Amino acid sequence: MSVATPRSPAAVVLRVFLPFAAGYFLSYLYRTINAVLSPYLVAELHLDATDLGLLTSVYFLTFAAFQLPLGMLLDRFGPRWVEAILLLFAASGAGLFAVGDSATELVIGRGLIGLGVSACLMASFKAFVLWFPHERLPVVNGWVLAAGGMGALVATAPIEAALKLTDWRGLFMLLAGLSLAVAVALLAIVPKRSSGAAAHGWREQWREMRGIFRHRRFWRIAPGAVLSQASFLAIQGLWAGPWLRDVAGLDKATAASYLFWIAAAMVGGFLGMGQLTYRLSRLGVPPLGVASGGMALFILTQLAILYSGGSLLLLWALFGFFGTSGVLNYAILSQSFPSALAGRVNTALNLLVFVAAFAGQWSMGAIINHWPVAGGGYADVGYRWAFGLVLALQAMTWGWLQGELRIDKYSLANRP
Repeated sequence: MSVATPRSPAAVVLRVFLPFAAGYFLSYLYRTINAVLSPYLVAELHLDATDLGLLTSVYFLTFAAFQLPLGMLLDRFGPRWVEAILLLFAASGAGLFAVGDSATELVIGRGLIGLGVSACLMASFKAFVLWFPHERLPVVNGWVLAAGGMGALVATAPIEAALKLTDWRGLFMLLAGLSLAVAVALLAIVPKRSSGAAAHGWREQWREMRGIFRHRRFWRIAPGAVLSQASFLAIQGLWAGPWLRDVAGLDKATAASYLFWIAAAMVGGFLGMGQLTYRLSRLGVPPLGVASGGMALFILTQLAILYSGGSLLLLWALFGFFGTSGVLNYAILSQSFPSALAGRVNTALNLLVFVAAFAGQWSMGAIINHWPVAGGGYADVGYRWAFGLVLALQAMTWGWLQGELRIDKYSLANRP
């Protein structure tokens, strides 16, 4: 399908940014919807915390499993076709989730959803590398991440309200139709542009991928980015909801409203952190310094939540805002490699993030499951152990990141 090339920045926004933003909106809606749906799924399917953790986190597993081939497909064939085809898997997974009668069928359906939306953010990043100036990437990436945040917003109080009109099965049938519509829009609206890597064979692409994983800068930045983002995804995507109900004692509607404000703060973080990075970089502050500072504040916010220090709603809003800091590392790393490798650099990092998110979300459920309470739900001590473990891991990898930050500051200080 051939589409004319846009001739103005506004046309690029309308015909490149918006279709990819719609895909990432759906991706994040799928990712976080179980935080609200979990009590309904538990009641209908008789799930414990470990089962719920697996059912929700399998999204991350299949998402992660496709990241390395996804990077090569994006660099070889471009983001347009790759994302459109994968969204068909998301549509089929949502349909299966809607009609499934057992936990196994729902796990398979959610796994297909994870596979189907595995390209939504990485395809966006790849498309923006091709269509936008490099110095604007942190800002544009922030915009698309904010679109994902809007999906997370819809997955909170609006979903709780929608459950008064239909059940969770009806919601997933609607999501299946929307996934199909976005796939069609990507092919009908987004223009074609060369990815810059079509001439390379698969063997050469694998060799370049190995080079990314052997690169010193990748391994100085990746651990901190991975633990920060994986912890945020695991908690915001599922365990924040049960924590608000079990530990804070909120009812379903109030917990959903808290999740709404977490997502709203996340949208602000995506927009604000990208703009802040762009402006501070013009004043000589390295982007990695902004990311590192935000990740440190994210750690401190989780510590305050763990020990109930301060206003509960404010702390969870800060959790949503500073939880976006680790995402800045995608743009930081992609600009450390040639643009033809952008898809593989981002998916290499994304692979690690989503493997860690799967392991974290499932293992947190297994830990929490050790402390059930009479009448349903789980005790505060289980959440303290689960949240505390991921917090300790974040602190360790943040310390490792400081070595690379010192190198960046030295490089800026000695730039001619």
